[in-house]
Amino acid sequence: MSGVLSLLADAVLVLHLVFILFVVFGGLLVLRWPRLAWLHLPAVGWASYLELSGAICPLTPLENALRAAAGGMVYSGGFIERYLMAVIYPPGLTRKIQIGLGVAVLGLTALVYALVVMRRWRGPPGAG
Repeated sequence: MSGVLSLLADAVLVLHLVFILFVVFGGLLVLRWPRLAWLHLPAVGWASYLELSGAICPLTPLENALRAAAGGMVYSGGFIERYLMAVIYPPGLTRKIQIGLGVAVLGLTALVYALVVMRRWRGPPGAG
């Protein structure tokens, strides 16, 4: 049973990473498939809320609970601090930097959606 729980914890970890990648890069998918905006915008809203408020995503305690039930090690803090801090966040992360990163995600998303709106106003390529 602990093997299944450990596998489920790993699946939650992968889901968490895929969600973060979708939040950051999903706008590029929306450029190609505009209807994805219905999934991307709520994801960006949720991620921005978590980042700006300092809250922990519910996937983190779920992963920890599954790891604990499997007899594995759990960690404190959030997913970002545990797995991605060294990769995407600079050493000495402060609350101010964390808020800046949340604002940057919102700004990049706004830019991509501005491109989507401009494309819709101009119509399909070759029209005119």
